[in-house]
Amino acid sequence: MGERRIDHPCFAALYDRCMPDRLLVGPHREYLAADLSGRVLDLGAGTGAMIPYVAAGGDDDLEYHAVEPDPNMRRRAAATADRSALRTHLRDDRAESLPYVDDAFETVISSLVFCTIGEPDRALDEVARVLAPGGELRFLEHVRNDGWRARVQDRLNPIWERAAGGCQLNRETVERFVGHDAFDVLEIERTRVGVLPATPIVRGRLRRRRES
Repeated sequence: MGERRIDHPCFAALYDRCMPDRLLVGPHREYLAADLSGRVLDLGAGTGAMIPYVAAGGDDDLEYHAVEPDPNMRRRAAATADRSALRTHLRDDRAESLPYVDDAFETVISSLVFCTIGEPDRALDEVARVLAPGGELRFLEHVRNDGWRARVQDRLNPIWERAAGGCQLNRETVERFVGHDAFDVLEIERTRVGVLPATPIVRGRLRRRRES
């Protein structure tokens, strides 16, 4: 069987209207984009929400690449890139099979992405592969909550997944990151932002371990 087709036109059309980016998520996107330099990969460009922040926070030598498999999102990301001075290399590939050589990037950005990836463990292996030793994975992700809120997420997830372009409410993404043997934790912070039921939102930085 082939890979599941990723094509969510309604979700793509509504995403920017429904996502309170500037009010809630903007400062955390600034965190992801701060002092970027060298070759950078945006693991899921979406509608191009990270592009203005990368343009503002990156150095002059920044080389910005992005993948986005949903054609509806990708068209919006391309339009966002056209309005920006940031030169964007945008491709239609998936996080599970990145079209780059080993050790290609100094930084990989994952901004509200791992909740929608079909095979997150495979994608994280790919991130480790394309990151140069000493490079950073910077992330902002909503994750499974605690206690009764987690149980509510479990019950809502089948409906949410269909309505929100495959997004999973109850992914334990941070545990997946921390448990991967290619990375050391630099920092992890549970933010105070989020829109129920997609809370909490956690941000952080991991460093690709150098070969021993």
